[in-house]
Amino acid sequence: MYIYPQTFNVHPEATATEKEMDSYLFLENNGVEYIRAEHDEAATIELCESVEKIINAKICKNLLLTNRQQTDFYMLLIPGDMPFKTKYLSKQIGSARLSFASGEQMTELLNVTPGSLTVLSLMYDKEQKVKLLIEKNVFNDEYFACHPCVNTATVKFSTSDLKDKVLPKLLHEYTIVDLECPEDEG
Repeated sequence: MYIYPQTFNVHPEATATEKEMDSYLFLENNGVEYIRAEHDEAATIELCESVEKIINAKICKNLLLTNRQQTDFYMLLIPGDMPFKTKYLSKQIGSARLSFASGEQMTELLNVTPGSLTVLSLMYDKEQKVKLLIEKNVFNDEYFACHPCVNTATVKFSTSDLKDKVLPKLLHEYTIVDLECPEDEG
């Protein structure tokens, strides 16, 4: 993977897609200082590991889930290195049989494609059809990193700005969940 050897604290007006620019402008308009790194496509958390070393921050894993009837949708933010087991989440939110939403549903609800899902894509969910779930450990690090609605760039900003500036402006209440495996199950 090629990662540009520097990070930037301004957006790339000439080369950014509309979704990417929306992300940068959302951050800037809400007083969030960020740095960004451009890189080859990084659609999986494994591909993001190289980016994490450059920006010195962990990138959050983002999952779009739905119930069996596909009537309820959930965006889950979880530390990238944490395994995800649906049974722990299902019990906490009272929704059995969670599965991954389709790429079409992701595009329809949040204007992003698989591999580009990010908390910032909630700015496109004006009808608040997607419920936001955040694993408690996401808030433990000093910095938060995610894609700006495209998987060829990553932004890093303070976790306090995530809590105090980004989440309130996305107009989505969120639920804190605990997805750490009990000791007896490893």
